Amino acid sequence: MNEAEGRFTVLRQSADSAAVNAIEHLVREATDRDLNRINVFDFAARYGVAEDRVIAAFLHASRLGLFDMSWNLLCPGCGGVLDANATLKTVRKAVYNCALCAAGYEATLDEMVEVTFTVNPRVRRIAAHDPPSLPLLEYMRQIFWGSGLALPEDSLASVLSEITLEAVELPPGEKAILSLQLPAEFVIVFEPVTHAAQFIDVQGEPTRERRDLAMVFNNVQAPTGTVQMQPGPLRLSLENRTALRVLPGVWLAGHQLHELLGRRKRFLTATQLFTNQTFRDIYRTDTLDLDQRLKITSLTFLFTDLKGSTGLYERVGDLVAYDLVRSHFSVLNEVVAGESGAVVKTIGDAVMATFLTPDRGLAAALRMREAMRQLNAERRKEDLLIKIGLHEGPCLAVMLNDRLDYFGQTVNIAARVQGLADSHAIFATEPVVRHPAAKKLLSERGHLPTERRAMLRGISGELTVYAIS
Repeated sequence: MNEAEGRFTVLRQSADSAAVNAIEHLVREATDRDLNRINVFDFAARYGVAEDRVIAAFLHASRLGLFDMSWNLLCPGCGGVLDANATLKTVRKAVYNCALCAAGYEATLDEMVEVTFTVNPRVRRIAAHDPPSLPLLEYMRQIFWGSGLALPEDSLASVLSEITLEAVELPPGEKAILSLQLPAEFVIVFEPVTHAAQFIDVQGEPTRERRDLAMVFNNVQAPTGTVQMQPGPLRLSLENRTALRVLPGVWLAGHQLHELLGRRKRFLTATQLFTNQTFRDIYRTDTLDLDQRLKITSLTFLFTDLKGSTGLYERVGDLVAYDLVRSHFSVLNEVVAGESGAVVKTIGDAVMATFLTPDRGLAAALRMREAMRQLNAERRKEDLLIKIGLHEGPCLAVMLNDRLDYFGQTVNIAARVQGLADSHAIFATEPVVRHPAAKKLLSERGHLPTERRAMLRGISGELTVYAIS
């Protein structure tokens, strides 16, 4: 552990001490399972450390080689990992198919891409570093399912045994024959290593006539098919033509399986990581390739600009104005980070920032306005007059000028809405103001948004916007 101890010493210089202590304790004392695909929210709750500090600590720890960060494509239906990636640059398929759910999904960063952390094998070797060594139960728990599925800690074996008719471990090149009785239920033959599935719709009168079914596992994922059979005996022939062992099982697709797959919990999404300032600072140019365009279904954009900045330079001179503008940027950066957002870029005297939800963006806007008032009060001059606009909606994550950036109409509208604002009002669109948490925030703080219709440059038709005075 000497090399790791040195890295933990370096980690303490850049991350929260409580978070680092908790991570070091985990590495030394936790089970192998707990060190694989760590869910940062579970970790934060377990050790009583603020979530933002935990995320920042794991990001720094990954940069130091203590942990490996993984970007996993999750099936929205069953919570299974459809593809595990060491970097987002390898997320390139137009559609990711889930055999268990017999469905295809277009990758979206805020719904399908989870970010997890696994201890680096040079720090501590765990069973999950060698997936073929894991028994079926642990393979399903640690490799197949993602960190967003709330699997039972102690009763998973019992639940799986109740829904499993047969299961077998099949080495490379081997064959097996399973004999079983099909009940009058929907049955799935599922193999988690190759993500292959065969559905059996069992219905009708029971029969004593034996039916035969064959499955071949290879490196080409075949479409999930459905066959109809009567309740009764089945001879299932299985053949492994891959270079890895496979773990086929025959499952009952009843309420117990659906209940198991329906148990969900929070997980760290790619979008949430993109709105984390620590991530943007550490992985500034190492996130996407230049030709990638990844979808985000919902992100809140905040734009600010200083009103009359040209006149400010004329009134107080270049040096004083420069110091004032720098102070203003420092305050805005602090506010954005405090609301779990991230500054995407600055353009002249303007700031573009993102937040995971509208309420966070709105809270930041209110704090920004108050902070500028305080700075002006300290100077006894109204020099820093800030305009703020917010909008929420879908967008594309892209690389632009060696920086993670965003593209789309949502971004354009947010920028234009900022142009409507004056130095005393925040302007926000309907999706922001109507968001439940944002409505609650405004009500609690006594703000009554004033509705108006506005034409935005480059945007067709009128848009409903709200002035928050």
